[in-house]
Formats: sequence, C-alpha cells, structure tokens
Amino acid sequence: MFKKYTNHFQETIPNIPHAKYAHFIVLKETDSYAVFKTDGGELNTARVRAGLENSEPITRLVLFKRKQTTPERLTGRELLRRYGVYDTISQTCLRAGKKKDNEISDCTYNGNPCGCCPDCVIYGYAVGESGSEKSKVFIDSAYAVPPYEQSHETLTLNAPYEDGTMTSGTDTTNRFSEQDHVIPEVPFPSVVTLRDPTPNTFLYVLNNLYRTKKYGAQTTRTGQVRNKLIAVIFADGEIFSNLRLTQKIYDLLENKNPPYSVTEIQEKAQEAVQNLITQDGVLYQLIMGDELIALENEAQTILNDEGSFQQWLNAIAQETISYAEKVKVITRKNS
Repeated sequence: MFKKYTNHFQETIPNIPHAKYAHFIVLKETDSYAVFKTDGGELNTARVRAGLENSEPITRLVLFKRKQTTPERLTGRELLRRYGVYDTISQTCLRAGKKKDNEISDCTYNGNPCGCCPDCVIYGYAVGESGSEKSKVFIDSAYAVPPYEQSHETLTLNAPYEDGTMTSGTDTTNRFSEQDHVIPEVPFPSVVTLRDPTPNTFLYVLNNLYRTKKYGAQTTRTGQVRNKLIAVIFADGEIFSNLRLTQKIYDLLENKNPPYSVTEIQEKAQEAVQNLITQDGVLYQLIMGDELIALENEAQTILNDEGSFQQWLNAIAQETISYAEKVKVITRKNS
C-alpha cells in the first residue's frame, strides 16, 4: 500500500519521534448553516491580519481544534465498533493489570480508554488513572477565508406546537431565539499533520477526513461540512500554520467576496501551498494534481470494498496492539 512513498513511512509505529511527517492539506467548506462556538451563544472569532501582504486587521470565524478532531475521532470509533475491532482486541490481549479480558471492548472516548485501539494510539488520550498517550495527529484551529461580516448570518429560531403553529388556543408561545450561524460555502483551510505515519495509520486518518460530514454544535440539525483534500506533503518537519495558509489564500483571491467558485478556491489553495512550503525550511515531497488523484484512487480501492476495508481494519488493529505491547500498555495472553 502506497509503495511509491515507502521512504516517507515507518514500518511500525515507533515509540519515539523519527522526523517523518505526513501533512494533509484540507479545505473544510460548510455545506449548510453551521454553529462553531464554545460557551455562550456567540460564534468563535479572532481579530487577525487579513493576509500576509494585506496587513489590514479583520475579524474571522474560527473552527477550534477540538471541534475538528472530536467528530473525526468519533467517526473512526464508530467504524471500529461496527466491524468488531474492539472484540478482536479483547480476544488478543489483556490490559496490564487494569482490566479483564472481556472489558477491553468498553473503550470509551474521554472516559475509559483501552490504550491499544487505533483511536487511542493514533489520536492519543489523557484520562485520570488510565494513563496517557501523546497524539500523533497535530491540528490547530482553522480560520475562515472571508471576513466575519461576509461569513455569518443571524437566524431566528422557534419551537412550534405539535400542530405546527406558534399558538395554542389564544396563547402565543414566546419560545423564540436568535443564533448566529456560519453561512454555507465558507472555506476553512486546515493542515492535519500525522507524525511518523505507517501506511495503515496514514489511511486511517485520511478515511476519517473523508467520512466526517458534521462539525460544530447542533449536528443533528445542521453543520454539514465537506472535506476536500488539496494536497499531501511528506516532510521531515512541521510546516506552515492554518492561519498563514488562510491569509495567503486571501491575498491570492484579491479581496473577492464569497461564495467562491469550487475551481477558484481550490486553485488558490494549491498556489498558496506551493508558495508557503518553500519558505518552511524543511525537506519535502509535495503531492498534488494527478499524483494526488492517483494516491486517492489507491486509497479508495481499499476503502470502497467491504472485504478489503474489513481486512485493513484488522491489520491496523494488530499494528496498534503491537505498539501498545511495545510501550507496556498491554501484555499478551499466555498460550
């Protein structure tokens, strides 16, 4: 798998860093109204420079880091449960003095991590007495390309009665509220970094990006987002930030107002990537265009076939179990 890029991958997951990085350059674009906030009713915003060349300060919407990784992790965990990976782990190994064999399948996010499944090993955890594992996925907050004034709208919400009206007898409900929403077709450029990837862990993170469709609050009603892979960069170090990428794209768009055409925003994002990576002082291989299409096609041959998909999930489970054994999180059963 991905044999063309063998020199950029580790054969097994190492327990110390080896300066191998796979960077996924992604455009996260809203496909419906979305709500990106933490506490309170206001959307998350930041006051920053408009571009790298245009130093005018503007306010931008922000998609916080955990608002990105959490839904992506939960997407992967759903699949691990659906295809019985936790059962496989439970049958293969024991938690070292912490859990019984049949309880490993109870691995819960932000609750009781098992420490040996693909999610725990790749994305990390730090929960009380359950120990910790540093995440191998690095991600930061993403910033909207257009200014705040052009990328949000205040919507009035209501809660009607069962007959669909706002009145019951002679009484009119007062259940009205207002909420700011991110409007559709607002791009949030994002760099997702995987340190010391193996082919399996690379595909695991990529699959989570492909499959995750809902971000932010109120995801049962709204929050549809489309993740478009713009480029992959293999490098021997970390690269430019999400903010610098957003600012460079803004410069290249030359103050155009949203919505941007699909072709234009993707072309400007690719141009920004090509420009910024040369300034980062790292040795790198940039995958874009036809080469990126070929890489994605190779990934889809596994992800689009249920038999291959199941086989791959079992393979990555064995890989993360071996890592957990190597770092003494688990011990193998005695035969």
